[in-house]
Amino acid sequence: MTTTGPGKLIRDPLWETIRLDPTAVRIVDTAEFQRLRYIRQLGLAHLVYPGASHTRFDHALGVYHLTKTALRHLRDRGGVPPEVWEGEEVVPYAALLHDIGHFAYSHALEELETEHLPAHHEEVSQRFFASPALRDALAPLGLTAPERIHELIRGDSEIPLRGLVSGSLDLDKMEYLRRDARFCGVPYGEVDVSRLLQGLQLLEDPETGRYEVGVHEKAVAALESLLFAKYQMFRNVYWHHAVRAATALYKRIVEESVRGGLLDPEELIGPTDEELLYEIARRAVEDDGEVAERLASRWLPALRQRRLPKRALELTAVDLAGRQVEDWAVGDSPWKRAVEDDLAAELGLEPGEVVIDFPVKPAMFQLDLLVEKRGGEIQRLDLAGVEGMLDLPKVSRELYTTARVLRVFTFERRELSAEQVLDRITRPVGTA
Repeated sequence: MTTTGPGKLIRDPLWETIRLDPTAVRIVDTAEFQRLRYIRQLGLAHLVYPGASHTRFDHALGVYHLTKTALRHLRDRGGVPPEVWEGEEVVPYAALLHDIGHFAYSHALEELETEHLPAHHEEVSQRFFASPALRDALAPLGLTAPERIHELIRGDSEIPLRGLVSGSLDLDKMEYLRRDARFCGVPYGEVDVSRLLQGLQLLEDPETGRYEVGVHEKAVAALESLLFAKYQMFRNVYWHHAVRAATALYKRIVEESVRGGLLDPEELIGPTDEELLYEIARRAVEDDGEVAERLASRWLPALRQRRLPKRALELTAVDLAGRQVEDWAVGDSPWKRAVEDDLAAELGLEPGEVVIDFPVKPAMFQLDLLVEKRGGEIQRLDLAGVEGMLDLPKVSRELYTTARVLRVFTFERRELSAEQVLDRITRPVGTA
């Protein structure tokens, strides 16, 4: 960092120069924000892509930078009533703080069932906003700034500029796609960020009369690039089979630590990546229970030494045609765990050593935003699409379906037939 007066300049490999204003500097200097240096942006993806060691800290600075840039573009464009700018002063800091509540290894733990997790990271962030240091850093923005910022992060804010922080066009997505692709060394995350930023507009919803962040039709091609970049990154990086295997092992370690009483769910709030694994390992060694022994002697060493679970079965959208995966088998649930442990017994494995994985992230491919057409007409691009344009909503649904793969991981190499799994966790489409 190079200090220039009350602000700071940061050299960034993606955006080159990021300028922090004095309020941003105070936020970044808090212990709560510095913690993000030790939370990997992509969780355990570095076990597959060694360059993916970038952090939530780097990413948050990038989102702040893009938000400041977007606000300048919108200001230069003008043409909207003064009240549309209500809340503008807190938007960059909501962007900077949008990931403040992340758990160790980022999103992985959010897939656990609720009894093993205190709350979603956007809800957990409220606890960090209660810290005296962070409240002092935000004090120049007014007494209600922490609450207003938290509303923006949760997507509950009513201010017109909320779409820059949470929504189909939020700058978080643009930033992480570019950054993740760069550090993974893959060509999939290219997004025409410059064109998207230039195409942003504050548009009046013809139905409600309320203003919100939208885009001009001329920038729709860049919006398409964002959609396809997400698809490629989910298919090739975020949901890569080995990344999902590592995530499955990590989740099972944390799940068993909570189930076995080694950890209280509240203790998942605050630790960095290495702190959490170290603490689990320490407690497992000191405990003499069966779960602790399995964690200390098998599962934790396997994660540390990259001895990841193996694919016993993999089924694509084509293989699942005509079948619907039961709701309880998506994510984590007691019913799914019972099926997994039954399979483990059949395969001669210990309880917990079979994981059924069918990742879910529908919001990542959903679109809901205003588009100004070349003739000046404003329409909403949502599930119905916009006439005369590429049917982006339909394409997004198809891409999401194609990107998802149903896998069964086993902690030692085994083989499973599709029938052994499908009959237990799916049903024919259209049946109750």
